[in-house]
Amino acid sequence: MSEAAATKSAAKALLLFTLPLIMSGLFQQIFNWVDAFIVGNVEGELALAGIGATTSLYNLFVTVITGFTSGLAVLSAQLFGRREKDRIRKVLSTYAILMGAAFLLIAAAGILCAENILHRMKTPEHIFGSAESYLRIILVGIPFLAVYNTYSAVLRGIGNSRVPFIAVLISSGVNVVLDLLFVAGLGYGAAGAAIATVLAQAAMTVYVILYTCRRYPLLRFRLGKEALNLKTIRQGVHFGAPPAIQSGISSVGSVFLQQFMNGFGEQTVAAITTAYRIDTVIFLPIINFGSGIATMVAQNIGAGDRKRAGQMFRSGLILMTVISLALTMLVLALGGHLIAMFGLTEASVAIGVRFFRAIAGFYVVYGLSMAVRGFLEGNGDMFFSGAAGILALLVRIAGSYALKPVFDNMVVAYAEAFSWIFLLAILVLRYWRFCRR
Repeated sequence: MSEAAATKSAAKALLLFTLPLIMSGLFQQIFNWVDAFIVGNVEGELALAGIGATTSLYNLFVTVITGFTSGLAVLSAQLFGRREKDRIRKVLSTYAILMGAAFLLIAAAGILCAENILHRMKTPEHIFGSAESYLRIILVGIPFLAVYNTYSAVLRGIGNSRVPFIAVLISSGVNVVLDLLFVAGLGYGAAGAAIATVLAQAAMTVYVILYTCRRYPLLRFRLGKEALNLKTIRQGVHFGAPPAIQSGISSVGSVFLQQFMNGFGEQTVAAITTAYRIDTVIFLPIINFGSGIATMVAQNIGAGDRKRAGQMFRSGLILMTVISLALTMLVLALGGHLIAMFGLTEASVAIGVRFFRAIAGFYVVYGLSMAVRGFLEGNGDMFFSGAAGILALLVRIAGSYALKPVFDNMVVAYAEAFSWIFLLAILVLRYWRFCRR
């Protein structure tokens, strides 16, 4: 097979694997979109700002889960490439139990401390009540997300990205129906949106567990001593801890940045948190292509085919560039209309539009950095990837404070863009040194 044909084949395989990941992530974000859309239009801007004020804290838990399980996906992919299927079952059993139990305790602590945490984040008084009720309820769903993401990671590792998408699709439909019932119908406000999301997350988790048990008998396990494996715990920590720590520290940084942003007032909080909600969906193709590159590279590394792994990476770079540029044009054209959908005032929409104009030109930088990171993680270089993310966060935080006099409330956008440039630079340097070994 010629090099061009091999690259085309790799691109096709990457697309087929990654498209369900993108769709899964898209519908998962619909949880937050539907909550915000219905609450913003039914209850008003203050209730919407209340949900937005909890976003960075809630994401602290979610990103730790997704960070750790992204490492489990790479581990499962390498084991799958080496045809060590029994060890994949041990990964699933060990971490479904550990992740579920750990985040049950973490969620309970968060619920108990919600009021104190929101005070420390300097949440504005007018939105404090809705923020507190939303946060206490939404944290109930964290253990479900932990178990779901563990199953999803193992399924992705063995090449099945379709079922996690179907699970999210089902739960998104449940979430929409329940949001309409609890918020628009019964008038429960932000609390009703949180209840709807938790019930939908539970449905998603139950579906993926039942499917896995039915479709993959080898992945079935029973609770007991055999369900936990010390060697697997060590392996999982090696692959999962660096991205989880990086994700956790990044989210802690986002909590500080949320506090920093709260100082600009309720209107800026509503505008930029809504813009970030849209941005999160816009980033999904970029993030999931990065995950797709990591998984496909890991499978080929596990199988001992480094040439094919390199073809996956090169194909990913091309696709990532095209996607990033397309998303830039999309958000510049439609960003203002998307923000307005959430019931914000005209002045708040104008702030959101300015945010998009400031940051959208840097999407391609972020996309390329995710592609390079995916290649490094697929090769098992998790520690450097995590460390690079932490350093980029420090650049973002320092830039936010240092450049505030220059950019005012748009400093949030520019500081993040500068951190992406820094991240790409150090990842490319690592890739260059990695390839010279």
